[in-house]
Amino acid sequence: MAQDNLEIARDLGVQREKSFLARIREALPGMHRAERKLGEMLCDFPGELASYSAAELAALSGVSTATVSRFVRRLGYASYEEARVKAREEREIGSRLYLVTPESSEPDRRFLDVHFEHYARSLENTASAIDDETIDAIVEAILAARRVWTIGFRASHSFATYMRWQLLQVMEFVDAIPGGGQTMGEHIVSFADADVAIVYGLRRRVAETDAILDEIARKGTKIVYITDEGAPLRADVTWHLRCSTSSPGPLFNHVPVMAVSHLLIDQVISRAAARGRLRLREIETIHDALNEV
Repeated sequence: MAQDNLEIARDLGVQREKSFLARIREALPGMHRAERKLGEMLCDFPGELASYSAAELAALSGVSTATVSRFVRRLGYASYEEARVKAREEREIGSRLYLVTPESSEPDRRFLDVHFEHYARSLENTASAIDDETIDAIVEAILAARRVWTIGFRASHSFATYMRWQLLQVMEFVDAIPGGGQTMGEHIVSFADADVAIVYGLRRRVAETDAILDEIARKGTKIVYITDEGAPLRADVTWHLRCSTSSPGPLFNHVPVMAVSHLLIDQVISRAAARGRLRLREIETIHDALNEV
């Protein structure tokens, strides 16, 4: 059956294009020594090709510019610029390996200042793209919702479960989906126009993200879409909050994502009024009874 599906995909021309790194790994065993030297460096630091000209990359890797040209042609690219565009696209999609450079692998004795200054700037950039009216509208929609659904895959999963955990303090019907062994269809079928879906779409986003958003929108459910700054703007979702996730190191910076999440949670809990306070009191009473400090 799997073979049949593969043959059908070939017939339909659905085979995925090989990534930049996949092409290097495949070609590496048959490369000459200088090309192999360049290929091995790019396997460790693929972002270098996205950042430098052919001459700069040649100097950095200790090979000739002619070797760089032969190398990219061996990978199947028509030119160095085409290869660089592909590497840049893959860096934007989300491989952490593209964020590593030879310089970043050396310890920086000022790493505390460098990182925290960067976090502060990324928080400012994120806040500048969001206004009070948007946060007010999202919070009011969450409080008025029949049910709140929090959704996240891969890196986004932990944020979705965190959002649910905190909202449960003042709201009864909050679900983080999908659970183990579950499908999205089993949940989306129950969505309604009185619901709110908080969808985290951080790199790397699963391929089905756009289709999931389309299906949720079809149900009339309000969507809060929280992403990195590289995600294409979705004008068809109710609210799209983009967070600045650039980083001075090899990992994406999720500090602004947590800040936006915390802001929404804080405002929901603060405005939950009598219903929320009653639920909090009852939770604390049960905590005491179970000795859950």
